[in-house]
Amino acid sequence: MFDRFALGDLTVRVIGAPMAGGPSTPALAAAVSNGGGLGFLAGGLSSADELADSILAARRLSSGPLGVNLFVPQPRIATVDELGAFAKALQDEAEHYGVALGEPRDADDEYAAKLDVVCDLRPEVVSFTFGPPSEAACIRLGDAGILTLATVTTVREALIANSCGVSALVAQGPEAGGHRATFDPIAAPAADPLDDLVSALVACFDCPVVAAGGLGTPAAVRRAQDAGATAVQIGTALLLADEAGTNPVHRGALRDPQFTETVVTRAFTGRYARALRNGFIDRHDGHSVFGFPQAAMITGPIQAAAVKLADPHGVGMWTGAGFRDARTGSATDIVQELAGC
Repeated sequence: MFDRFALGDLTVRVIGAPMAGGPSTPALAAAVSNGGGLGFLAGGLSSADELADSILAARRLSSGPLGVNLFVPQPRIATVDELGAFAKALQDEAEHYGVALGEPRDADDEYAAKLDVVCDLRPEVVSFTFGPPSEAACIRLGDAGILTLATVTTVREALIANSCGVSALVAQGPEAGGHRATFDPIAAPAADPLDDLVSALVACFDCPVVAAGGLGTPAAVRRAQDAGATAVQIGTALLLADEAGTNPVHRGALRDPQFTETVVTRAFTGRYARALRNGFIDRHDGHSVFGFPQAAMITGPIQAAAVKLADPHGVGMWTGAGFRDARTGSATDIVQELAGC
C-alpha cells in the first residue's frame, strides 16, 4: 500500500482541467503543478503509449503532483443509418476542405491499457469522465496510492460514482467548456448553477468536492470556495497559457471579436460540448447525431483540414462561457493569480 495524495495537500487549491485534443500538454500540467496546484494530463483520445510518454515528460518538468484523466468507454448509440445520414449531410463540407470523411468504428479508447499505464506510473490522481470507474478499478488504483475522482453534473451521478468508491467528486457546472460529463450520453445536460451543485454535493457526501466550469476570475474562484469546494478546476482560463497546446486557430478565435458566444452542440462529436459558436455549428447542429466517438471520427478530417487552412469555421473550439477572461502568460502565474496569491 502506498501513501495517498490528498487534495488538501495542495499549496494552491487550483487544478488544471484535462483538455483532450491538444491543449493539455506535459508542459502545461507541469506549470500548473509548479505553481502549487495540480496539473492534469488528458488521457482521452491518446494511445496508451502516448499517455505513458506524457506522464514521464511531465515528471521530468515538475516534482509536483500530477493527475491523469480517462474517458470511460461509451456504448454504441448511433445506428449505421444514422451515421450514414450524418455523413451525407457533411459531404459538401468535406468537398470544400478537399478531404474524405472519416470512417466510424467501435472503440474503447484503449481504456484497459491506460488503466495499466496509470497503475504502473502512479500519477497522484486519476479522474474519470463520461461515467464512473468500476469498484474494482477504484480498489486497484487506491492500492497503488492513487486518488480517484469522478466528474459529475448532478447529485444522481454523484450517488452512482460514490457507490463505486471514488475518493472525490468534480462538480462540472453548465458554463464549462468542452464535453459535458453526463453519464447518460443522450441526456440533456443539467443547467443548475455550479454553486448550487457544489453546495448540494457538499451537503450529501463526506468527500472532497472540486468545482469546475466558468471559473476564470479570482472572484469566481472565491465564490466556489465559499460554496464549499475543496479546490477549483480551471480549463478555459488556461487555453491561452504559454504552455498550452491550443492550436493557433483556436487561440486566435478566443481573441477575435467576431466570436461573441459559446453554445452547447453535438455537431462535432456526437456528444454535448460547449464551443465557440462558428459556421460549422450553424450549418450542422440541426442534423447532428448522438454517438461518441463515432461522429467525431466522421468529422475528424474536416476539423484537421480547417486547422491546417487556418479556418475557424470548420473546427470545434471547446471553450467555456467565460472565455473573455482567458489571458496569456505562464500557467504558473495564471494559477497563482486566480488563487489570489
